[in-house]
Amino acid sequence: MSNQQFSIAARLRSFGYAISGLRALLQKEHNSWLHLVASLAAIGAGMFFQVSRTEWIALVFCIGIVWMAELFNTCIERTMDFISKERLPQIKVIKDLGAAAVLVAAITALVAGAIIFIPKILAIL
Repeated sequence: MSNQQFSIAARLRSFGYAISGLRALLQKEHNSWLHLVASLAAIGAGMFFQVSRTEWIALVFCIGIVWMAELFNTCIERTMDFISKERLPQIKVIKDLGAAAVLVAAITALVAGAIIFIPKILAIL
């Protein structure tokens, strides 16, 4: 544990670092744009169909989990690239596991979205 005093300025700087990380993700990771489009589509659909509070909670959690998985996966990939530029089988497995985590999160979000939106779409057809 650090013995440093609490500092509002330091806390604000930490938010700045986090925003910088999100900016880097959007600038350098093309898949993040797919997540952004999907997130905006889910939010737009939620507003259009006037989903319930519980459905909003599910949507927010799904969106957040997909973004977290993408951020963690990007960290894993960058760390592995920093460790070695060689195409090592051990590093491939690590990167593949990170990518699988994003896939699982995205599929989970897709299924949750289908559960929420398919009945609403069918109701207006």
